Amino acid sequence: MDVYEAVTSRRAVRGFTDQPVPREVLERVLSAAAWAPSGSNIQPWNIYVVTGGPLAELKKRAGERLTTGEPWDEAEYVQYPPDLQSPYSERRSAFGEQRYGALGVAREDLEARQRAASANWQCFGAPAALFCYIDRGLGPAQWSDVGMYLQTVMLLLRAEGLHSCPQMAWAKFHKSVAEIVSPPDELMLFCGMSIGYEDVTQGGGRTGRAPLDETVRFIDGC
Repeated sequence: MDVYEAVTSRRAVRGFTDQPVPREVLERVLSAAAWAPSGSNIQPWNIYVVTGGPLAELKKRAGERLTTGEPWDEAEYVQYPPDLQSPYSERRSAFGEQRYGALGVAREDLEARQRAASANWQCFGAPAALFCYIDRGLGPAQWSDVGMYLQTVMLLLRAEGLHSCPQMAWAKFHKSVAEIVSPPDELMLFCGMSIGYEDVTQGGGRTGRAPLDETVRFIDGC
């Protein structure tokens, strides 16, 4: 698979088979991803990969929290500005309509939406999960570095025939994740990522992208 195919075939998959992901594949992907760029090469990502019994236990604890209605953990960073402006608010709304529309869930059916969202904390059935932490003392530039690293991971997974789904949703259950991976106090959970082989029977298309002239400006002498 060439780079263009990896980029255009990558999408957030929300349905995986239970086929295990070989440890050597994950090690190969993460070893190569370490070459992702970062300012002054500080490599600010801290990664925990969870599979098998520990992942099953995490899914169990998350499911119990959802069943009992336990509130989300206190947010450690702002995921979206409360006053999200145009055109970003429209793009976010369009994503929600497509996502829940594909599931046959109406906008006003909040209970059904919550049920659909709860699949996040089961990793959509994936047999492997990656949790990305960043040091609390780092700033916006280092968060950008982490994003480039995660994109590199996702593209390499495609080269291995795997799919993924990056999930900030896990930050809402960061205490449950910490119970399993035991990170040092100075690290903050940024996101999780479900990893596995796609369950093609569940369908699910790609969300659209803005046209090039909406996000890109060429400044030249023509």
